[in-house]
Amino acid sequence: MPRYRLTVEYDGSAYNGFQAQTDQPTVQGAIETAITAFSGQSVRIAAAGRTDTGVHATGQTCHVDLDKEWPAQTVMNALNAHLVKEAVAVLDCTPVSDDWHARFTATGRKYLYRILNRPGRPALDHGRVWHVKKPLDAEAMHAAAQALIGQHDFTTFRDAACQAASPVKTLDVARVARVGEEVHLVFEARSFLHRQVRSMAGSLVEVGLGRWSPADLAEALTARDRARCGPVAPSDGLYLTGVTYETEA
Repeated sequence: MPRYRLTVEYDGSAYNGFQAQTDQPTVQGAIETAITAFSGQSVRIAAAGRTDTGVHATGQTCHVDLDKEWPAQTVMNALNAHLVKEAVAVLDCTPVSDDWHARFTATGRKYLYRILNRPGRPALDHGRVWHVKKPLDAEAMHAAAQALIGQHDFTTFRDAACQAASPVKTLDVARVARVGEEVHLVFEARSFLHRQVRSMAGSLVEVGLGRWSPADLAEALTARDRARCGPVAPSDGLYLTGVTYETEA
């Protein structure tokens, strides 16, 4: 049975997250409906990550098994034709071996969190950034973020509903930089806890506003106490930007 790897972009604003749900619009549901319209198959796709309601992606990775072998370009074009009314697009389609898995063979995930840092509210990027009116000290945020790098118990930044077996994760990259009127937060790790990125982003904004010091953030991490987390950042500014695999390292 031919397996295809899909690289997918979507605006999560109109969807109740990635994972398929009964009677709710989801990214997975939109893609699977397009596959059925194209191939006649009822399928269940697998994805590298199940993004929450309102979270976007520029580089989500999925795979699908089809009964018939099609040229990859045909699969991509057909899916995009059936997704034309959705805020979802397939950017790339590649045949892969049947032991390749979008989730289980992934070696890393990359997230970007966008903060619009200006007095005026967003018009063009409404729903795609977190608007913070007061000035943020991006350098202080970056300095504080370095305490998060490495292997830690991230209980403080773990959602109460997280189903991960362990709160211990290894964060490889935590970077904050100002880009014009925006502040960008970049996080990379093999995997993340539920709402870990939004929890870390919200706490780093406390540093940027001068309410926390970098030491406060480090102490919150070592406390391993969800009550020590700052406000959780909204989903609007979060993007899954890429997934890495061992053969691409």
